[in-house]
Amino acid sequence: MKQVWLGLIAVCLLAGCSSKIEDYQGVEPALHLDEFFVGDLVAYGMVQDRSGKVTQRFRAEIDASWEGANGVLDEVFYWDDGREQTRVWRLTKVADNTYIGTAGDVVGEARGTTVGNALHWVYQLEVPFRDGTISVTLDDWMFLLDENRLINKTEMRKFGFRVGDITIFIERKQAQ
Repeated sequence: MKQVWLGLIAVCLLAGCSSKIEDYQGVEPALHLDEFFVGDLVAYGMVQDRSGKVTQRFRAEIDASWEGANGVLDEVFYWDDGREQTRVWRLTKVADNTYIGTAGDVVGEARGTTVGNALHWVYQLEVPFRDGTISVTLDDWMFLLDENRLINKTEMRKFGFRVGDITIFIERKQAQ
């Protein structure tokens, strides 16, 4: 367990110092979405506002599958306020290290690239706000820690200003 925490700290430090996907060239283990996102996964996460205060926590159950170049991530979120939310990602591998993704609350397509143990993708997400929704830009970085665990760090922006962050830890259910 100590090694996992040290790995998490190292990943967070690397993410803070780097802004280019190419920085992860050759970093092992290599992240292949069509290999990691297969089967039953569980995620734990938190949302922080721009000051760093945790505003929401959640657990998510993910049923992931791939057929050829197409993947489906069927996610059910259980929020700390009792809400449940479902998101179904449809992913397509369009080149060796390039993916696109769509979901019901994603505006247009998410586009991303994997290099080494990292995935970087950016997309617009409709999020609940007051009596409706607003569109925020998510700058999403995923880092494969080992064959069973991945960490996801996301910066949320609106009108170019950082409005919050999301941190998610994902693991295969059998790794627990």
